[in-house]
Amino acid sequence: MPTPPDHEFVRSAARAADREAAPLAADPDAEPAGVSHRDLARRVKTLVAAYRSPDSALHGSGPAVTAALTHLRALRAAQTPTGLFAGGDNVQSPPDSAFTVNDVCDAHVLAAGAGPELRDVTAALAEIAGAASGSLLTGGAHTPNHRWELSAALARLHRSFPDDRLLDRVEAWLAEGVDIDVEGLYSERSAVYAAYVSNPSLLLLADVLGRADLSAAVERNLATTLDLIRPDGTVETVHSRRQDQHHPFPLAPYLPYYRLLAIRTGRGDFARAARLAAVGGIDDPDLLARTILTPDLCRPLPHPTPETRPRDRYLTTARLAARASATAHTVVYGGSDVPEHRRIRSGLACNPTFLRLFAGEAVLDAVRLSRDFFDLGPFRAADMRQLPGNRYRLAESLTAAYYQPLPKDRRRDDGAYRLADEGRFSAAMSFPDRPRDEVSLTTEVDVDLREDGADLRIDINGPRVPWALELTFRPGGEPEGAVPIGDGRWCLTTGPMTYRVGDDEIRVEATVEAGEPLAGPDRGDVLRYDPGQDHTVVGGTDATTGNRVYLGGLGPHTLTIALRARRPAPVG
Repeated sequence: MPTPPDHEFVRSAARAADREAAPLAADPDAEPAGVSHRDLARRVKTLVAAYRSPDSALHGSGPAVTAALTHLRALRAAQTPTGLFAGGDNVQSPPDSAFTVNDVCDAHVLAAGAGPELRDVTAALAEIAGAASGSLLTGGAHTPNHRWELSAALARLHRSFPDDRLLDRVEAWLAEGVDIDVEGLYSERSAVYAAYVSNPSLLLLADVLGRADLSAAVERNLATTLDLIRPDGTVETVHSRRQDQHHPFPLAPYLPYYRLLAIRTGRGDFARAARLAAVGGIDDPDLLARTILTPDLCRPLPHPTPETRPRDRYLTTARLAARASATAHTVVYGGSDVPEHRRIRSGLACNPTFLRLFAGEAVLDAVRLSRDFFDLGPFRAADMRQLPGNRYRLAESLTAAYYQPLPKDRRRDDGAYRLADEGRFSAAMSFPDRPRDEVSLTTEVDVDLREDGADLRIDINGPRVPWALELTFRPGGEPEGAVPIGDGRWCLTTGPMTYRVGDDEIRVEATVEAGEPLAGPDRGDVLRYDPGQDHTVVGGTDATTGNRVYLGGLGPHTLTIALRARRPAPVG
């Protein structure tokens, strides 16, 4: 006997779709001016799904059909003679058009299954898909995840309009191998692109091609993501190589994948994550279409298994460690790409935050170490090692140089020397040909993860330069025991200091083991964050916002810092 569906889940998905589709159906002839091609296609899919679903207020609605046709005319007008869509900063982009074609093809399946009432919608969708097919078949990509989005579009085109050339192209992309490492992280290490691109694309390809290995790759990514879920319902992104490395990312977009694989595999930990992803309600208008296209989503979740705490995880490929207990959730990160590539660049992991600490509502969002050393920017570990116990060592050595006169055989009478980059800046001085006198600064940070927080030991060795440790707390409380210095900033010498939000608090206490006394609140030249010249040369910054507490001084220094989370004991 078939298992009855989870009616409440389907009704919630229908309500989310109706919130977007109902206003469109209320004025179905209104031209959607200024709407991107991707949003046009998504709206059409949502309208058709609502028309199909008995749980939608627009089930069988004529105005929903009219609104879909209005949007399809606008979408067809956005297609260039190549079949690709105009709009966005990526010009004539096969991958960007693939996002739209994926929705067009899903909408085509939905419309074709609805009967003659949607024949005009079906025909318009087929025309748009056909016009784009040739360019997607031969088009290229420029980011790792684009390969899977493009492949998913080709597979969907083949699903509705069979053509072996489309499958051959998909196989060519897949033959490169899925860019997922042994620990389940995609090469871009991005929550955004895992949730919105790689995971849904690979699951679609797994279903269309019968490739269980692709579904297994998604399962590995979701299993690893379990250890990256933070107490505030977001997914850790500090290690990402994409735009989300500086922003929190909610768990909610992971809902369909945790739910689907929990149902298909019986994994209780995935069921727990699916429930957590839906805690704030279901707002994704696309979910209703998914329930029709993938009926497995509608089945009840297996029984969720409870979270195990304390729990420790060290991702060696990303150099990220997390420890979760009933009192604290702490993240340590030493996987920046900047030390190796010596630049700030889109596609590199550049975030200088090396520690976060969650204590309920009291959150230490970022710990960063700034040094005034040849304007080379804040501490970003070049190496991270796991020590015995729950201890980790982050290390970085910076070197800058002064250059001697050129050897006689490299001198030129006209003084026109090669423009060269020496790691900090460029100049017409033929740097590689010159003897150099080097100045070095070495920084080591030892982190001992505890159930109630962390102990830090910071060693700064080299010339006498200013440094500042920046503790950025999430707004909601105010530091007690630190001296205000204006603009949401405080100065701490040794402490103790407490940051309290409601009944939750984080306590900070520092001890100088070697070096001068810490800088007082009058040393604004020391107590500041310097993003480094890669940002400042173009007038930018990667500085945090929030309540920022600084400890600083003139190195060399050895400093220990105790971070302690305190929370009320659970009732019962």
